[in-house]
Amino acid sequence: MEVSPFIFSWGPITLRWYGFLMMVAVLLGTWLAIREARRVGVKEDDIIDMVLIGAPISWLGARAYYVIMRWDYYSQNLIEIPMIWHGGLALHGGLITAVIFGYFYCRVRGLYFWQIADIVAPSFPLGQAIGRWGNFFNQEAYGYPTNLPWAMYIDGAYRHPTFLYESLWNFLVFAVLMFRRKKEVFHGHLFAIYLALYSVGRFFIEGLRTDSLMLGPLRAAQVVSVLLFALAVAGYIYLSKRHQNKLIR
Repeated sequence: MEVSPFIFSWGPITLRWYGFLMMVAVLLGTWLAIREARRVGVKEDDIIDMVLIGAPISWLGARAYYVIMRWDYYSQNLIEIPMIWHGGLALHGGLITAVIFGYFYCRVRGLYFWQIADIVAPSFPLGQAIGRWGNFFNQEAYGYPTNLPWAMYIDGAYRHPTFLYESLWNFLVFAVLMFRRKKEVFHGHLFAIYLALYSVGRFFIEGLRTDSLMLGPLRAAQVVSVLLFALAVAGYIYLSKRHQNKLIR
């Protein structure tokens, strides 16, 4: 399937679908988080400042993760390291960087990290679902050849549209979180559910991809997905027990 990575191109001025969709994902995710912050009594400015500082840092983390995983190539092509418009942002790298940044941001602002994590939790899968279409326009993040009816013609063959699979899975995760968000269980439960569900989907979808980053013989995204799923389950159990102990006391 022939598609252009550009929305328009006029001389040296170009607008790529990849960058445009990332911008849309951030704006919609921020709007959603602000709306939820209002509902639970958190200041809008705290969310806006977190996004303004955290989003660029997360993109740097996503790029750094990708470059490190493909250092055999980038060590010979250093000039290409900052060229993110060619693709090459690892979602796991951005997610991990965002969580680390968010933790320290909350410490500095005097916010409760797990409450903020729940506020922004639905924004993550929504943004990921939208952002995956940037891979479609870049004709990347696709799967092995297949004769399934929904296969897409990419790079000379009909293939699993893994970017579509992940986009649809993330929309489903988003719907689950939106349904669960008003059920006041304990702070952190929504983010733990997001992390667990996303990791399950990513693990299986990654197995169909042709361009996986590798850790020796293993697919890096599958290894990280298993670790994040285990952390999500452990975190959910820990936060649940801590909440119950507070109620008992």
